[in-house]
Amino acid sequence: MPLSDRDRDILDFEARWHGHSGAKEEAVRAELSLTPARYYQLLGRILESADAVAHDPVLVHRLRRLQAAQERERRSRARILPASAR
Repeated sequence: MPLSDRDRDILDFEARWHGHSGAKEEAVRAELSLTPARYYQLLGRILESADAVAHDPVLVHRLRRLQAAQERERRSRARILPASAR
């Protein structure tokens, strides 16, 4: 399915945001009229799309690498937690 205008807006927002400091959640609300949780849900779905890669391959591959690293970190933390803390 081709990217919607909103999908492209989300990718473009993410590309602009990289490397900038500030309150990203506030900007998500103000610029995209989305809650941060919904923004990240949509971004995750968009990153699975081949059309997203075609739109901005460098950004999408960088974000996919970050997602994979975060998932590895979560799994690593889950393995070292005592059973009573899970």
